[in-house]
Amino acid sequence: MTAPRILYCHCAYAKVVPEETKRDVLARLSASGVAFEAAADLCEMAARKDPALGRLADGGPTKIAACFPRAVKWLFSGAGFPMPKEGIEVLNMRDAPSDEVVSALLGEVEV
Repeated sequence: MTAPRILYCHCAYAKVVPEETKRDVLARLSASGVAFEAAADLCEMAARKDPALGRLADGGPTKIAACFPRAVKWLFSGAGFPMPKEGIEVLNMRDAPSDEVVSALLGEVEV
């Protein structure tokens, strides 16, 4: 089985994810040696209807570290790039501790 892609959203403009959580998740992803993509802010990308969202939505199994899963799904859909019904896992850095998010991103968690 191919490892899922990882997308990290820094929520730079919305300021809804605790700064400490964002810093810890990003630092641990960077130190892991695992390839991942980072976005400054998915909300801003969706507002611009950034075509990169289409590539991310269509690229197979993906784990996304961002905010509320329903919000992320609506962002992609509102930008014209609905996510597939399966293969996408959104991890909520707004509510979950960084240890839980990193474990889900890097562990053998099924999507």
